[in-house]
Amino acid sequence: MLIKSIKLQNYRNYEHLNIVFDHNINVFYGDNGQGKTNILEALFLSGTTKSHRGTKDKDLIQFGFEEAHLEIVIEKNNLEYVIDMHLKKNTSKGIAINKVSLQKASDLFGIGCFVFFSPEDLNIIKAGPTVRRRFMDLELSQLDCVYLSYLLHYNKIINQRNTLLKNININHNWMDTLDVWDLQLIEYGNKIMYIRNKFILNINKIISNIHKKLTNDKEELKIIYEKSIGKNTLEESLKKNREKDIRFKSTSVGPHRDDLFFISNGINLRQFGSQGQQRTAALSLKLAELELAKELTQDTPVLLLDDVLSELDKHRQNCLLESIKDIQTMITCTGLDEFVSHSFGINKKFQVINGKVYIGGL
Repeated sequence: MLIKSIKLQNYRNYEHLNIVFDHNINVFYGDNGQGKTNILEALFLSGTTKSHRGTKDKDLIQFGFEEAHLEIVIEKNNLEYVIDMHLKKNTSKGIAINKVSLQKASDLFGIGCFVFFSPEDLNIIKAGPTVRRRFMDLELSQLDCVYLSYLLHYNKIINQRNTLLKNININHNWMDTLDVWDLQLIEYGNKIMYIRNKFILNINKIISNIHKKLTNDKEELKIIYEKSIGKNTLEESLKKNREKDIRFKSTSVGPHRDDLFFISNGINLRQFGSQGQQRTAALSLKLAELELAKELTQDTPVLLLDDVLSELDKHRQNCLLESIKDIQTMITCTGLDEFVSHSFGINKKFQVINGKVYIGGL
């Protein structure tokens, strides 16, 4: 897979932007706050329908305008896909592929595959469980359209069940309908947990060697998928926690409460790991994500690196740069020193100044 070009109109701080990318290493450099990350965000949005920052559509539209427009051209398996996306302040986004409108935004998944690595991801180990679930859901949604369907159904069921729990004291006859929602929750929850478990097993097969290389064979990393139901079945856990759920008006168990543990040499990195260990584990996770995406899709995803080189020491910079030589990569940075010091080749460079992009630099 390759990204050939991107056009932006009234997106973030870009009134108009039209860029053609190189097939290998593309570097965007400039001072902070100029709009470098916005380009990577737009690319990620074009493949996942979501900002990596979790920003709402209306906040992506340039101030003073009602709509923003993105056009991304992707080449995949010798076919060209033109993705048109219209962001609107008061209604849902409109998406078309090769001028054919999509009925659902989720239909976009599977066209492109992106691995995004930002300074925020360096904190994925020590952040809350919501961040780690989001990591799993975004990655699996790109790799498996069936998973995305299960997840959308599950989230609707959870919302309906929670609404019922909040109102069940008003009419106790509604208690009977709780069983109906539980049956559906169990059906889709079990499917989600199965796919997540398989995903983590596959990641573990890859991440161990990567982490050993990054730590000079000093540490061995393993990820544990921690289900909120423990050793019980989802059905057993829902029954056991029903009174608690009614009391607190919220569903306390299920995939929406799951977490990941990162264990290095027997130590839980979130609780006892140093900042350096946590960052190294996050880098290992992203490199493993990249390798797994290549393996499962039989294609090469596009890598988006947002100002992460400055956060890594030279050894980890070397490992990262060595891993991306044959992958189309978009890199943002404040300067080009890291590439010069590593004698690392740049195929195309862009200087970004206040929402303007200059090929090669001024």
